[in-house]
Amino acid sequence: MEILRPKNFTLNQKIALFFTSLLNKNASILGYSYAMKRNQSRIKNENIKLPITASGEIDFEFMESFVAELEAERVAELEAERVAELEAYLAAASLKDYELTADELSALSKFENYNWGEFRIGDLFDSSNGNFDIQKSHINDKGYFVVTAGETNNGILGKSDIEARIFEANTITIDMFGFVFFRQFEYKMVTHARVFSLKPKFKTTHKQGLFLASLFKHLKTKFGYDNMCSWAKIKDDKIQLPINKDGDIDFEFMNNFIKAIKKLVIKDVVLYTDNKIKATKSIVSSNQ
Repeated sequence: MEILRPKNFTLNQKIALFFTSLLNKNASILGYSYAMKRNQSRIKNENIKLPITASGEIDFEFMESFVAELEAERVAELEAERVAELEAYLAAASLKDYELTADELSALSKFENYNWGEFRIGDLFDSSNGNFDIQKSHINDKGYFVVTAGETNNGILGKSDIEARIFEANTITIDMFGFVFFRQFEYKMVTHARVFSLKPKFKTTHKQGLFLASLFKHLKTKFGYDNMCSWAKIKDDKIQLPINKDGDIDFEFMNNFIKAIKKLVIKDVVLYTDNKIKATKSIVSSNQ
C-alpha cells in the first residue's frame, strides 16, 4: 500500500475525491493486476490530466465545485428514490386517500354518544395457550413469529420453526402484564410468559380486530408482576361495544371508525410526502 502526500498544495475532501477518481481511472487504463502491481516507482511516472486556470495553474476551485455538483446530484437522486418508495408504499397500502367519507365522519362525530352495550368477555372470545415452551435458543428467523410477554417490538420475540401450536390470524394476544395486541398473522406463543390468545366467536376483519383490541388497553394499568393478568381473571369482566337499533354489535360502525382514525393518522404523512415529491422534482429538474 502506497501513501501519496500532496506537494505545495492542501487536500480537502472534495479535491481528494477528484484526485482519487483520476488515479482509479489510470489504474484501469494501465491494466494493473496481481502480476503487475502498482507501486511507488510506477505510480510516480504516471500522468494525469488536471483542470488549469488561465494562468496555467491547477484549478482547485473548479475541482471542488465539480465534485460538489456531483454530490448534490447524487443526493437529489437518493432523495427521489426514497420519496418514490414511500409514495409506492402508501399507494400499495391504500393510504393515499385520506379524505373522510360521510360514514367515517359520522362515526367520529357519534362515537361518544353512540349506543353502547355491555358484553361479557367470556361470551365474546375463546381463550387458548401455547403447548410448548419456546426459548430464545429456538429463535432462528424461520417459520412463524413467536409472541412473548412485553411491549417491546409488539411482544414479538422473533421467528422459529420449532414444532409448537400455531394460532390463527385475526386473533388477540394478552400477556401477564396486560399488554394487548391484535395479530393479523399466524403465530406461536411461549408458555413461560403466561401469554394467552383470544379468538372471537364471530368473524372479524382487520379493522374490527383493531377496534376490539383497543378495548383491552386498560388492562396494562390493572395488571403487573404483583398481579398477573390471566384468562380466569378477565373472562367475567365486561366491555362496551357499539350496538345497532336491534341491540346487536355494530360491526359496520367499528369498521368506519377505525378507517377514519387511520386516515387522520396518515394525513400528515401523505401531505409531507406530496411536498417532498414536489421539492425533489424541482431539485432534480434544476440539475438536469
